[in-house]
Amino acid sequence: MKNVKIYYTSDIHGNLMPVDYTGIGRKKGGLLCIAEEMEHDGNTLVLDGGDSLQGTPLVAYYLEHRDETDFHPVAEAFAAMGLSAFTLGNHDFNFGYEALCEYVQALKKHGALCLCANVKDKGGRLGLLPWHVFELENGLRVGVTGIVTDFVNVWEKPEHLELLEITDAFEAAEKNLQILKDQGCDMTVCIYHGGYERELSSGKLLSESRENRACLLGEKLDYDLLLTGHQHMAVEGTEFGKTFSCQPPDKADRYFLIRGEQQSGSWSFHADLVSAGDSWDKEKIPGLPELEEKTQRWLDEKIGNFDKVLPPEGKLEAALYGSRVAALINQVQMEKYGTDFSCTSLTNDPIGFPEQVSIRDVYTAYPFANVCVVKEVTGKTLRQALERCASYFDLKDGKPVVSDRFLKPKVEHYNYDFYAGLDYAFDIRKPLGERVVKLQRLDGTPVGPEDRYTLVCSDYRASGTGGYEMIRDCPVLFTGADNTQDLLVDYIRSHKSIHPADNYRIQVYTEAQMDLPPQGQD
Repeated sequence: MKNVKIYYTSDIHGNLMPVDYTGIGRKKGGLLCIAEEMEHDGNTLVLDGGDSLQGTPLVAYYLEHRDETDFHPVAEAFAAMGLSAFTLGNHDFNFGYEALCEYVQALKKHGALCLCANVKDKGGRLGLLPWHVFELENGLRVGVTGIVTDFVNVWEKPEHLELLEITDAFEAAEKNLQILKDQGCDMTVCIYHGGYERELSSGKLLSESRENRACLLGEKLDYDLLLTGHQHMAVEGTEFGKTFSCQPPDKADRYFLIRGEQQSGSWSFHADLVSAGDSWDKEKIPGLPELEEKTQRWLDEKIGNFDKVLPPEGKLEAALYGSRVAALINQVQMEKYGTDFSCTSLTNDPIGFPEQVSIRDVYTAYPFANVCVVKEVTGKTLRQALERCASYFDLKDGKPVVSDRFLKPKVEHYNYDFYAGLDYAFDIRKPLGERVVKLQRLDGTPVGPEDRYTLVCSDYRASGTGGYEMIRDCPVLFTGADNTQDLLVDYIRSHKSIHPADNYRIQVYTEAQMDLPPQGQD
């Protein structure tokens, strides 16, 4: 009988330390806290599933000022954990080839291997490997490969992929499984930056897209261990035949300690999902405290004022009655790009703005590293997109609730869009696909199905992600260079006092709201 111990993280999204960048309080977790809790021996592997370079102001500040810093904070934090191998996540491509090279090479100096079998590096500088066999102290040969969802091709800016080619994830996993078997591995592991396309409890198909294909990988291939990510949901263990699979939640709040035991050629696994503490060695990475101090000073910079406080908005209430925060974001996007309409989404958390606004407040309200895309859309496209928004609601005892379509298997309030420039109404008593009962411009001009308009949205939404294929299929007129966070900061700085524009009208009919008047700004 031989044993292996594997620590596994994924989707840490820049969380290195137990710091709450909203300034509300202290949090637990982060790679450096996890590092303090790990116990290594000669039969231990440390693996990560990608999406590490996007998500916190610290990493955002570093990426904007990396020429001034002689170390890579994310790579150093992973090194403190003793990272053995990792794959790339879709967000790791967000900052271009050079930033990706610096990250991968910084980890390579610490002996961590980047395994990504379905990424071809035409630039030749990343040093990617499709697989690697780790020989443990007890003699076990553990073969590991990594793959990333090939939806990177859908989401990512074309200029970021000029020197890269993302190929089919399943085909790469299938090919490399056979290679690992031919290498005489005692155990095979696939790190997949992607999630489960089926509801694990019922088998119900959640999406026909190729974004998440872990169930297919588990059912068709026979890896011993399939480590997943991307969906940010805790899956403590599921089995597909002989394949054991799990997924940690995001932000390095929790991590997996997986123990494998081989008996008579077969593997059994036990996965503990461990909550990270808040203890970390502040001297572990020289220069990190200074970088953190610079980040905090930058975040606290005051940039402008609202005419009054915008209190945090509940998710259901905002969807029913409109959001002043969304109205501001749409206001900025429409003013910048001069479009007929704008749409935006908000985070999963209730957000608002204080009267005096800092950069921290902007990053808290809009944490996405998105840029704007201007699309040419028809009235028919707008109606289809709004029907997708209307599917956010269900009725329970005559009262509106958020549908499980946006809650399972992953909470996705950010796939409900708020529109500006439109006066529209949903009747959520009607069947899906028939709920948009009013669609016109704010001046009352009808929106004809064949009429053409300009719509500004995020590059995320322009890719069709979240059920918006109708927007994906529309022609691109322009892609902005500045991310939306910077647009918001510049807009607030340039105005003495901010009042979100009266730029939308929304009405939602339910059993309890037969005569609800149109909702807009007050």
